[in-house]
Amino acid sequence: MIRSLVVRCAISLLLFVPAFAGELQVKVLDPHSAAVAGAQVSLFRVGESAPLQVRTTSGEGLAIFSVDTSAPLSVEVLAPGFAAAQTNIEESSSTAIVALQVAGASETVVVIATRTAAPEQQTASSVSLLTGEQITTMLPVAFSDAIRFLPGAVVNVSGQRGGLGSLFVRGGDSRYNKVVIDGVPVNEPGGTFDFGTVPLVEADRVEFQRGAQSTLYGSDAMTSVVQVFSRSGATTVPELRFGADGGNFGTAHGFASLAGARSRFDYNAFADQFQTNGQGPNAEYWNALQGGNVGVQINPTILFRAHARHSNRRTGVPGEWSFNGDRVLPPDEDQRARSDNFLASGELLVSGPSRWQHRLTGYEYNTQRLNQDDLPDPGRRCLDTFIDCPFLTTAHINRAGFMYQGDYTPRSWAQTTVGYEFEDENGRFFTHSPPPFEFTQTIPGLRLNHAAYVQQRITWKRLSAIAGVRYAHNETFGDKAVPRVALSLLALRGDNFFSGTRLRFSYATGIKEPRFEESFPNDAFTKPNPDLKAEQSRSFETGLEQSLLTGKISLSAIYYNNLFRRQIDFSCCDEQFRGQYVNVNSSMAHGAEVQATGRFSSRVSLTAAYTYTSTQILEAPLCTLENFCDPFLAAGNSLRRRPRHSGNLLLTYLGSRWGANLGASFVGRRLDSDFFGLGFNHAAGYARVDLGGWYAINSRITAYLAVDNALNDHYNEVVGYPALTANFRAGMRFRIGGE
Repeated sequence: MIRSLVVRCAISLLLFVPAFAGELQVKVLDPHSAAVAGAQVSLFRVGESAPLQVRTTSGEGLAIFSVDTSAPLSVEVLAPGFAAAQTNIEESSSTAIVALQVAGASETVVVIATRTAAPEQQTASSVSLLTGEQITTMLPVAFSDAIRFLPGAVVNVSGQRGGLGSLFVRGGDSRYNKVVIDGVPVNEPGGTFDFGTVPLVEADRVEFQRGAQSTLYGSDAMTSVVQVFSRSGATTVPELRFGADGGNFGTAHGFASLAGARSRFDYNAFADQFQTNGQGPNAEYWNALQGGNVGVQINPTILFRAHARHSNRRTGVPGEWSFNGDRVLPPDEDQRARSDNFLASGELLVSGPSRWQHRLTGYEYNTQRLNQDDLPDPGRRCLDTFIDCPFLTTAHINRAGFMYQGDYTPRSWAQTTVGYEFEDENGRFFTHSPPPFEFTQTIPGLRLNHAAYVQQRITWKRLSAIAGVRYAHNETFGDKAVPRVALSLLALRGDNFFSGTRLRFSYATGIKEPRFEESFPNDAFTKPNPDLKAEQSRSFETGLEQSLLTGKISLSAIYYNNLFRRQIDFSCCDEQFRGQYVNVNSSMAHGAEVQATGRFSSRVSLTAAYTYTSTQILEAPLCTLENFCDPFLAAGNSLRRRPRHSGNLLLTYLGSRWGANLGASFVGRRLDSDFFGLGFNHAAGYARVDLGGWYAINSRITAYLAVDNALNDHYNEVVGYPALTANFRAGMRFRIGGE
């Protein structure tokens, strides 16, 4: 009896908020009067810099404080993608509404740079953002179709829909990018990630930071971090959205979602399916995704949120066959690839005591891949060049972990972040090649990794400073400390035209753990290397930002310099003709990014950027004729697939009745290879222009159109793999319910 009474009392304390005079409810709304979930709300006494309490808004956009409302109070709201907002609370008022504004070009709040909400200009970081509205207008099929239009991003997709998509940033390798979706790291151990097959279904925003950030994100964050955040339900009345579109090349696409927020719960369940015949033989692509985002406000200080996404895809792989328009080989008619991916995370956000916020996250990511070719196609020369030889490869990779992050805000101008991470990485890789080149390899791998980090952020008058360090223990490479320092100084406040000149500098180191295939092989040709170390980087960047027209336009010019050390190469061979992977190479990259960002009104935004990149291989001692090394990989040469000149542009209009966007990606000539000795050593430059738009027939029905490669450019992003020519999709979407 007593035990039952205690349990009932405990449940009542957790699930019910007491109604008393000292309760203050703050509701945060976006410019369209929709609730904003996940905003950080800090409560102050007027005239004081120490916050009384810090809360995060629920799915209904509510933050609830227990406080004496008889004294003058104020709140500060930081919501990613919007401008920071401050407002005073009327004395003895129990409710307050904070309406957020669309951020100007230089005042957007982001999370990626500090792992907590902060105005971008105070982070001394190069951050770009895609909002959910921009993504809806752009209508990308895959991650690669959206991120290519962000400053500093160079995307290489091996062919058409479903081709392997890689990202190159600031001269770094394609494995030097950390990718996080709904709090889950989705890189394979060692950094590999396919941007070409991941849909951005129901994404609330994408944040992209250039520069090393291993201090906060650990392995793989050597040149960039990319984060995707899913949309939360926000309407009291459930909202059902669904639609379909089709286009040339036999393209068909359908989607549906059900979202809402009521009382303590918010939810969003969604599904999406895309398929196309592609252009040419063996170019079919099919992808299906299902997912959900559920939040529960257990009490005013405790919020639980769960995410899940599952996708599977199948694609034909025609392989290398058209080299900058020169059709040297026939396409592969039977090679195919499949994958099955699942991620899930559960996050408990605890606000308090007082100025603390605690975030506990458990997650799992599981991916299974298959790539298979049954028969050698006529004319593709298996016996003399090893092109199109039969094979079967599979991979089963699992990442599961736990993360704790604590944010302490003693003053409005200071914040301390501490964290701990544990991760279990395991995988199994299988390769089989039948006669005439009979070969079988199985690689199992397991790592149990730990890391702790601390970061201090201070914004005092005109100076913003960030300093942090991570201590990582990896079962493969051992212990490593990874520091980062960033400074931002408002040198001139300016006037209405020249609205502020800000100087920036940052110094950081990065790490990338070896791939399982590099650490754990043990077969007739490759032996394991227990002494293999992490690849490392040293990077710094410096430059200035100039705001114009009271912040409507922002101009920036950044110089960056990256040194990559202990890069992994294959050493061949011992007396048994076995080799192993070793840390011997080094390279460098430096250059400049020039960017213009404009927010001319709440409806029109423009981002335009030019990037110059110069790279060089500094050391490659194993690249000799005796080791059958490609001479272009020898010291002194530039790095492959890193163009010297590249640019991006994204112009967006988002009105009440219609919206449109123009995206452009310009990539110059770059060193590449066919890897089969056919003599092709570069990929030609190209320009890709995409168009998107929608028109609201009424409040419930919207027509939309997307045109990719609108200029019909014939190009290779990866030499030998022709990209899709001009293609379009048109469709309708419908909305039932909602507000």
